[in-house]
Amino acid sequence: MSDTIRNPSRAHRIWRAARAVVALGALVTSASGLARTLHAYGPGGPGPAMKQVAQAFERKTGTKVIVAAGPPPTWMTQAKANGDIIFSGSENMMSDFLRQLGSLIARDTIEPLYIRPSTILVRPGNPRAIRGVRDLAGQGYKVMVVGGAGQIGMWEDVATRTGERELLAGFRRNIAVEAASSGEALERWKQDPTIDAWLIWNHWQITNADVADAVPVEEELRIWRPMDAGLMARSKDDSDAKSFFKFLTSPEARRIFEKNGWTR
Repeated sequence: MSDTIRNPSRAHRIWRAARAVVALGALVTSASGLARTLHAYGPGGPGPAMKQVAQAFERKTGTKVIVAAGPPPTWMTQAKANGDIIFSGSENMMSDFLRQLGSLIARDTIEPLYIRPSTILVRPGNPRAIRGVRDLAGQGYKVMVVGGAGQIGMWEDVATRTGERELLAGFRRNIAVEAASSGEALERWKQDPTIDAWLIWNHWQITNADVADAVPVEEELRIWRPMDAGLMARSKDDSDAKSFFKFLTSPEARRIFEKNGWTR
């Protein structure tokens, strides 16, 4: 007869020890999984840079950050359930997020992290020889603007920046398409070659260089808007979330954002 059978107390101790090891392993695995996955939500414009920064952060720390970027209705419900970080494409957009999410966002953590300029996208090779917004206020151009998302009022801010009513009137006459979002505008740009120019943020050309060239908006008409970011209230004191939030303005992250057209 084996010693284990002859000594039931010893068998019990072995069983208890084995059970403790299994339980501890499960606990460590579970805790590790929770600590290494963060969720960030925001619009499509800052999405490419945010995803690249998230990948750099994971390589550096081992903490995974899942970035969902696109029209807010596609992710808003999920952000309420598990969001750690929220980012916007303008101040008015972040204000809208605060109206929708209220106390779920840690308001005192919101900060404008990067800014980018308005830019004109034209067809590859610039076949209409467009030089700026003043050209687009002349006759014979079809222009697309975005009226929603982070561009509410953007085109009129550009056209009225120097206080010229005639410039605004001419530009308005040439608006052929007013898209609800930048993503919708991109699809329209690809489908409708009769559109000559698209007033948008510069990074849309950087991420779609195969379908558009960029013409700078004249300096005196150029406007800038920010990407804001903040922590969700549930993650305000979470060390991983705070670490990623701080990493967003690190030298490594800054280089990534600058490569994507953003300025700190």
